[in-house]
Amino acid sequence: MTVLVSDPARAELLRLSRWRVWEPLLWLIAFAAPWLLPGQALRISEIAIVALFAVSLDLILGYAGIVSLGHAAFFGFGAYAGALFAKLVMPEPVIGLVVAMALSGLLGFLLSFTILRGTDLTRLMVTLGASLLLLELANKLDWLTGGADGLQGVVIGPVLGHFAFDLRGRTAAWYSLAVLLLLFLLLRRLVHSPFGASLQAIRDNRLRAMAIGIPVRARLVLIYTVAAAVAGAAGALLAQTTGFASLDVLAFDRSADVLLMLVIGGVGWLYGGIVGALVFKILQDSLSTITPEYWMFWIGLILVLLVRVGRDRLLRPWTWWGK
Repeated sequence: MTVLVSDPARAELLRLSRWRVWEPLLWLIAFAAPWLLPGQALRISEIAIVALFAVSLDLILGYAGIVSLGHAAFFGFGAYAGALFAKLVMPEPVIGLVVAMALSGLLGFLLSFTILRGTDLTRLMVTLGASLLLLELANKLDWLTGGADGLQGVVIGPVLGHFAFDLRGRTAAWYSLAVLLLLFLLLRRLVHSPFGASLQAIRDNRLRAMAIGIPVRARLVLIYTVAAAVAGAAGALLAQTTGFASLDVLAFDRSADVLLMLVIGGVGWLYGGIVGALVFKILQDSLSTITPEYWMFWIGLILVLLVRVGRDRLLRPWTWWGK
């Protein structure tokens, strides 16, 4: 069913999808960072990967209102799919990335039917359960996944046959950033389309959306499938840039971390995932260096302040004593 959009609404969607002045500069700095900071190239690659993972969660949480505690299921599935494709089929990373996205999207499509009914608590438990099931399967199928020892012997070929991965991690960083940018542009167009507007209507009031003719079930199934494919791409990127996949990619901690990134960066805003991933990784590295035993305490304290005070007020302390 086609969603009818008035001219003012269409104009507003077009306005939102246009690039701001600062955005090209931001991406240029990101792509220059591996060259300017060669010692941090591996860290930049990691941040780009987790940012893509956070953006995938924002698609379902921020735009469709689907809560999840098991989003790592798609991340981990994509990681194992990308690593197994390189080990058993061919080492070409781009084709492996596309295959991992397709398989993760298929898994997301199949699991999407489990989140259509019930309350948010039901969805939390179902998504968490699915993630734990995949974790246990990966552990038991050690002949395929390597079990607790991880999948080893993964050799990744040059990107597009020309750009070999180097030990300093610059190729990995540029490869991860390029995938992040490409998928970000596609998703930006998606969320600022009539389809994206219908998702926000579903998020705000599902019954009202059904009453005005929006096919709620079909929309939720589609966005859940897309989000799973993007999360799978992030997982495949991690496996390809590290040449390794282990049970850690399916752990609950990874689902919790990406949720924290969205809390820090903001939901319903694609840049929120990127900002959240960047800030979370900087905080994690800084605090674990200063106080290795208690860095989680300080992360927790910052999150409490963030939620209680509010992101805007926390960034503007001169407003704390105002009305």
